[in-house]
This record gives sequence, C-alpha cells and structure tokens, in this order.
Amino acid sequence: MNITRWVVGLLFIFSGLVKANDPLGLSYKIQEFFEVWGWNFLDNYTLSFSILMIAFEIIAGIAVILGWRMKLFSWLLLLLIIFFTFLTGYAVLSGKIRSCGCFGDCIPLTAEQSFGKDLILSALIVFIFINRKKIKPLFPNSISIMLLLLGTVFSFSFQWYVLRYLPVVDCLPYKIGNNILEKMKSPPGSIPDSMAITFIYKKDGKEVSFQSGKFPDDFDDSVYKYVGRKERLVRKGNDDKAIKDFTLVTAGGADSTKEILAQRGYMLFLFVKDGFYLSKDKFVDYPLNSVMSYAQEKQIPLYVITNSHQVPNQIEEAVKDSTVHPAAIFMCDAVAIKTASRVNPTLYLMKDGTVVYKWPYARLQKAFEDLHTLK
Repeated sequence: MNITRWVVGLLFIFSGLVKANDPLGLSYKIQEFFEVWGWNFLDNYTLSFSILMIAFEIIAGIAVILGWRMKLFSWLLLLLIIFFTFLTGYAVLSGKIRSCGCFGDCIPLTAEQSFGKDLILSALIVFIFINRKKIKPLFPNSISIMLLLLGTVFSFSFQWYVLRYLPVVDCLPYKIGNNILEKMKSPPGSIPDSMAITFIYKKDGKEVSFQSGKFPDDFDDSVYKYVGRKERLVRKGNDDKAIKDFTLVTAGGADSTKEILAQRGYMLFLFVKDGFYLSKDKFVDYPLNSVMSYAQEKQIPLYVITNSHQVPNQIEEAVKDSTVHPAAIFMCDAVAIKTASRVNPTLYLMKDGTVVYKWPYARLQKAFEDLHTLK
C-alpha cells in the first residue's frame, strides 16, 4: 500500500513539475483539444485551466504521499485519472491529436504511450481508492497542512516565474545552441505525409471544388475566384521536422526565411505575438530603445517577427520620429511564434543562424548588458 501511494504521489508531483516548467505549452495542448471538439469559446481560458491543473497535480501528489484527507483526495485522484484516460484514449482512437502533453515537451510521449501510462496509473489509483480507509497520515494534521501550503505556494509561484521569465529548462527546438535552419531540415531517409489537396473556387455565385492537378479546361482567374483549400491525409509519413512552419515573409509576400537565417554574424529577432501593443513609448523608453540603439551602432540588424498584421503599423507609427528602427518586419505563422516565444515579446540574439541568447521582455536590461560583452 505504501509503495503504491509513493509511486502515484511521486509520479503526479513529477508530472506537475515538468508541466509547470512550461504552462503555456499545456495550455496550447488544451486549446488543441478544444479546437477538435469545436469548443473555441473556451480558448481564452486555457492558460487558467493549465495553471490550475498543474497546481492540482502537485498538490494531489503531496497529499497522497502524506496520506492527508485520503477520503477526499482518493476521489479527486480517481476522477482526475478517469479524465486523463479519456483524453489520451480519445487521442488514440480519433487519431486527431498526436500527443497529449502529459510530461510536456521535455519528455514527449505519443498518444499510445500516454494512454498506456494512464491505464497503469488508473489501476494503481483504483487500488488506493479501495484501500483509502486503511491509509494513515505520515504527520500530524498541522504539519501536513503546512507542507501542502508550501507546495501550493511553490506551484503557483514557479508557474508565475516561467510565464514572466521563460522556462527554466528549455526543451523546445528553439533553445539556445540550436541552429534554426538545421532544425527545419527533414531527418535523413524520412518520408513526408501524402496529402490530397482540394481547391475551392467560386463560379457564378456557386462554390466548386477541384483536386490538385485536375482543373477544368476553362479555368481562368477572371472566371473562378479562389475561396480556399482543404487538405486530407492520404498516407502518414515519418518526416518529423523539429521546427515546422517557421517562415519570414515580407509585407510584399516574399519568403525570406533561408536568406535571413543564412546570414553570417550577429542579428536580433524580436518575436511579437498578437495581444502585445508596440506603442511609441515602448520603442522610445529604456531598455528596448537602448538595445535597438546599441545594435544599430554595432551594425547588428534587428528583425521584428510577428503574426499580427497590426504590429507593422504600430512600429511605423512608433519609429517615425525616432533615430532607431528595425531592419525589417516579417510575418510568421502563429504556431511557430507560440513555440519560439513563450513570453510575449521575446528577444533572440542569433549568430550564423544559431540561437545565442534569449531574453523575455522583462529582462531587456539584461539583454542590453549581454550585448556589450559580444566580441
């Protein structure tokens, strides 16, 4: 009984700590489930769900090890593992979600592996649930409550820290030391997914569809108006690039990704997701202005990378009376920016396409100091 309790408790604490290192990653995974189910109205609450779920995992793990209020926590654990098993089982049976984020990006598991883990954990928790009345607390009630309060404070404080200052352990493909261009390459011998692409056009007020390469003889842009396209997976490949959908597109629509990443020497990337307003004050005020001024003085180009169509206009307005300005502004896929920039915004120092430094917005003063150490 005690061994089972310790195994379950430590596993929940470990799982919670791994996810607490990157609560945004879990929130994106929750959002993926919501999108599959059509629950998009909950998208704005996914981070709150993530923070609370992670904190509960850690608190529940501590409570199980302490043997505190086992009648309550055995029920809560049972309900939680039923929920987790449903999610992983859905991912396996539907095939719509490849991974469930059970241990975050640091320990990636397939949907099948996560489901198997949850089945084993379910058996252990059921055993604890059946024998819950036999479990005796390790410590007096006051000590148990104090330890649980410490665990609660730590779980929320740690998540606040990483949400403000970036994950403590970076397990993402954009981590320091990685070359982005290299991570965008397919593994040797890999086979890409085979997709059937259907193009949708409007003709005479009606929508018509064509398979790729099977357009009608009378096809003309003046007659057929492009509406969109749909993709359907025909054959699953094994081309699992570490970095996908990272593109640097100019305002004119030109793809400059390889050109920029192949540049030699230092350059700065400022990732800005939608939701952050780049006002004039943010450009003029210290320390962003100091970072940009020093970079411009040392001929280190600064590129703004964003998924928001409002950002270029905001920057144009902000720098019109300023002596400093970005070298270029690029549009990029929102998912790629979410992966590269866990804090909005995040500044990268690149050298020959490799990530050298990463600074969250709250540490731009540190960026200014670090830039002065470059040789």
